[in-house]
Amino acid sequence: MAASISDHVLDLLVRELDMDSHDVLRVPGLLDLSALWQVFGECDRDDLKDRPFVPATHPQLADGEVPRSVFNRLRESDILVHHPYHSFSTSVQRFIEQAAADPNVLAIKQTLYRTSGDSPIVDALVDAAAAGKQVVVLVEVKARFDEVANIAWARTLERAGCHVVYGLVGLKTHCKTALVVRQEGNQIRRYCHIGTGNYHPKTARLYEDFGMLTADPEVGADVTDLFNVLTGYSRQTTFRRLLVAPHGVRKGLLERLEEQAKIARSGGEALVQFKVNSLVDEETTDALYRASQDGVKIDLIIRGMCAVRPGVPGLSENIRVRSIVGRFLEHSRIFRFGVGDDAEYWMGSADLMHRNLDRRVEALVKVTMSSAREEMRNVLELSMAEGTEGWDLDGEGVWRRNVGDPGKPQVHLQEALLRRVIGKKS
Repeated sequence: MAASISDHVLDLLVRELDMDSHDVLRVPGLLDLSALWQVFGECDRDDLKDRPFVPATHPQLADGEVPRSVFNRLRESDILVHHPYHSFSTSVQRFIEQAAADPNVLAIKQTLYRTSGDSPIVDALVDAAAAGKQVVVLVEVKARFDEVANIAWARTLERAGCHVVYGLVGLKTHCKTALVVRQEGNQIRRYCHIGTGNYHPKTARLYEDFGMLTADPEVGADVTDLFNVLTGYSRQTTFRRLLVAPHGVRKGLLERLEEQAKIARSGGEALVQFKVNSLVDEETTDALYRASQDGVKIDLIIRGMCAVRPGVPGLSENIRVRSIVGRFLEHSRIFRFGVGDDAEYWMGSADLMHRNLDRRVEALVKVTMSSAREEMRNVLELSMAEGTEGWDLDGEGVWRRNVGDPGKPQVHLQEALLRRVIGKKS
């Protein structure tokens, strides 16, 4: 038991579990409650559980009467998938599996930070190597809690003939990127996936993440250059449509934040919206305070640690901070700068922490497709809407539950997205 448990609850548990005081051990710290998943699984009380749902296949990837490959669809337009609402298996996993089976694919390059114990992604990479394709896999063996599993996967991939790389000295490789090189007639075309979450089919049902599938030549060139850096063939630090840490993410974000501050100082409408897991970087915090004082409206959706104090007179009157806690773990990192059609949207793997910005390889990609930008805008604005359920941070550093207007029903972000994306399937 946690040492902080109340006497009333402790007495109830001891009585109901037919124990006595000698069976109780108080622990002065946090308890690992993951074992309770077993209790959850065996509890036959559907009325106490979330409704089951089946992730939807993205409309652009849904097969009609004649099945089409992912590559054919990506030549028409980019595809932004939003997990767990969109299926991982019929999008990202299918992308890698089709690449492995396609005789026109010459090479597959991918980063693996975490994956499942029976990963179909790893199976597809093994099959690709067996088929004679060049397969390069960057495995992060220092991924916290998954070190043993990742070493095992690395050995499996090496035995299959994959070129396994372990990253750059002194840096963790945390970016979520995949590159497929395909021969199409007399030309070579590159297809990419850049995401905010791991290539992990199981957590893709529990974590909220975005991923972009694209055949855009600029992104393809950038991801190719990034893999050249990761495999030691280049020391490039600047890219076309990517911001890459440890050299470019903080610098790129702060430059765009300053651009919004200039707009505000000249009397224009300026807006910055960040959605990340944690915000503790001092340079970013100071820049947000300065921008707020210049008149920039700033919305921060932070699931965990946040060093910014919003609503402090003379410092942060224009900053709002909200945390969304629900059925799924809010995990995506997305960034918006500006209003209207001129706004920039970025997404990727980086949180605003020293470890991400200075000691890891992270990648953010600029999102240019209008429908993808609109989807990200909807998520950001719905997250910060007055009637959306969440926890708001005040100037004293205290989280307070947003109760909204007592006369109106509250909106739960994740339930709203389930209804919007999956509809009657939920």
